[in-house]
Amino acid sequence: MTEINPALSDRLWLMKSEPDAYSWDDLLAEGEGTWDGVRNHRAANNLRAMQVGDLAFFYHSNIGKEIVGIVTISQGGLTDPTDPDGKWAAVKVKPVRKLARPVTLAQIKADPALADMELLRLSRLSVAEVTPAHWAHILGLAGEG
Repeated sequence: MTEINPALSDRLWLMKSEPDAYSWDDLLAEGEGTWDGVRNHRAANNLRAMQVGDLAFFYHSNIGKEIVGIVTISQGGLTDPTDPDGKWAAVKVKPVRKLARPVTLAQIKADPALADMELLRLSRLSVAEVTPAHWAHILGLAGEG
């Protein structure tokens, strides 16, 4: 198992994708993917804040509703190629590894230690920040802590 040291990452994130549109397996097949199509100002600001080497959980939204893997930001500061006006942000991501077991939204909601997580507080946000404490706790729920 690849060791993940969140201390080496300036910030930690959670990135949501509908698996029927772009799944963990799609990212694995590509090797590196462009995270684009985000049309929420706060989520776009989070994309703009990402730096190369930052880590993010890959979350399957709508179908599954679970954290399935960890990605690293391989290129930051991109303009979203799907935006003809050039106003929106994008990043490139590479898979680090799949979690030993997925962590479901139901598990996260039921855990008092995660009650103030952005994923729950701002549930429609597609790119959210994760605190180091929440990161470590989720890894524990995944059987990796």
